[in-house]
Amino acid sequence: MANDNTKVDNPNGVSFFGLVGMVVSSCIGSGVFALTGQLANVASPGAALVAWLVCGLGFLFLALALAYVGSKRPELDGVCAYAEEGFGPFHGFISGWGYWLSAWLGNVGFATMIAQVLGSKYCLGGMLPGVFSNPETGNPAVVGVVVVSVLLWAITFLVINGVESAAFLNAVVMVVKCAAILLFILFAVVSFNAGIFTADFWGTAQRNAVIMAANKTDLGSVAHQVTQCILVMMWVFIGIEGASVMSNRAKKKSEVGSATILGLVVLLVLYIGASVIPYGVLPYKELVAAPKPATITVFEHMLPGFGGAFISWAIIISVAGSWLSFTMLPAEVSSMMADHHELPAKWGELNKKNSPQYSLLIVGALTEIFIIVATFAADAYTFAISMCTVTIVVTWAYAAAYQVKLAKANNDTGQMIIGVLALLFQVVGVLFTGWGFLLLACLGYIPGFFFYKQARDAEGSGIVKNEVILAVVIAIAGIISIPLTAVGIIPVF
Repeated sequence: MANDNTKVDNPNGVSFFGLVGMVVSSCIGSGVFALTGQLANVASPGAALVAWLVCGLGFLFLALALAYVGSKRPELDGVCAYAEEGFGPFHGFISGWGYWLSAWLGNVGFATMIAQVLGSKYCLGGMLPGVFSNPETGNPAVVGVVVVSVLLWAITFLVINGVESAAFLNAVVMVVKCAAILLFILFAVVSFNAGIFTADFWGTAQRNAVIMAANKTDLGSVAHQVTQCILVMMWVFIGIEGASVMSNRAKKKSEVGSATILGLVVLLVLYIGASVIPYGVLPYKELVAAPKPATITVFEHMLPGFGGAFISWAIIISVAGSWLSFTMLPAEVSSMMADHHELPAKWGELNKKNSPQYSLLIVGALTEIFIIVATFAADAYTFAISMCTVTIVVTWAYAAAYQVKLAKANNDTGQMIIGVLALLFQVVGVLFTGWGFLLLACLGYIPGFFFYKQARDAEGSGIVKNEVILAVVIAIAGIISIPLTAVGIIPVF
């Protein structure tokens, strides 16, 4: 897919395969290892396959939209710049701030997952039960918080000392994590039992009874099962825009689109294999009851005495690599927003290593605070990934909307249809599965509006009436989420 004849924009920048690595490594983190258990608790194998088809098509449309914009407007500074280019600076801020929120909230989920895995009986939890994570909730315990905090600041200072070198390390980690997942899929194929897989394929009888006994609720219709899968599946595609966000540091900006599509293909193969095949490895009752993440239990079943420990450390490496990506991306976005006068100039200042040190330290500090707060949540991991997902959808939706506008200007009907489908998938997906978390995310925009005003005033343009009205609407939506959270309608504590 790489085109050697394409103009080199940055000789020392990230290569084509480095961009593919950014996409894949940004997406593959904790989610792929949690998928089996998460999907088993809400869907039968048949419904899960249908959900993958829906999500695969939805994200294919998004990848094609990103590729189209990237090829037509390679000079733009990544996916968050599309909203500004298409709809104005305030919309650029909304898109960029949503991306920024998403990335470091995802880091909280990564920290929680690492604490969970360390606390597993197949990892250090076998010798030190309850030390790293709460056995009942999976939330980090005190020692777990200390360990993931050390990792947080180690990653932060690595990126502070050079984004390009961190991108190289990220590509290496991608190879390790993909190898571990492929090994898991290989053993799952060898251990696959068609009888177990096809039994109550649509979840209307035996599987439904298992869920009723375990979770006190039924699976529901196939359509309901598919809907329940969507938000979980959207979470594992966060990072699909990674190459676009890093486009300003790419060796060839024109390769961003093709790198994104290749990354999507790799991801779909890995995700479907890792999440659906295990339905035919373990009996459904055991799969539903498996401690989080269920992948550890499945691999231990396939390779007794070795599998659980092996995949536990593979998960830690995988999540650390994704954490690295999610630390690089928000710093890039906030730096770009500062260059575009959507955040104060301080956010874009670069150190001697050409890294946005100030932005990185802010992201690190906020992640640290929320790691501590997460220990008091009912389910820190689910809350973090849900918030991460709904905020990134804001950015994705703006990118798709801009693609529609660009295609219309170019009289490209086929691309317009692709953009509309990508936009509908993002909007409908969140409204059906995560509207409460989207309201809660609006709270995170309130402090951002003050930074935006400060940046616009410093630039001399100020803010206009329509921007104030939209900011007030978003703030009201965020305030409404507070009582809804307090009474449990939005499940957090």
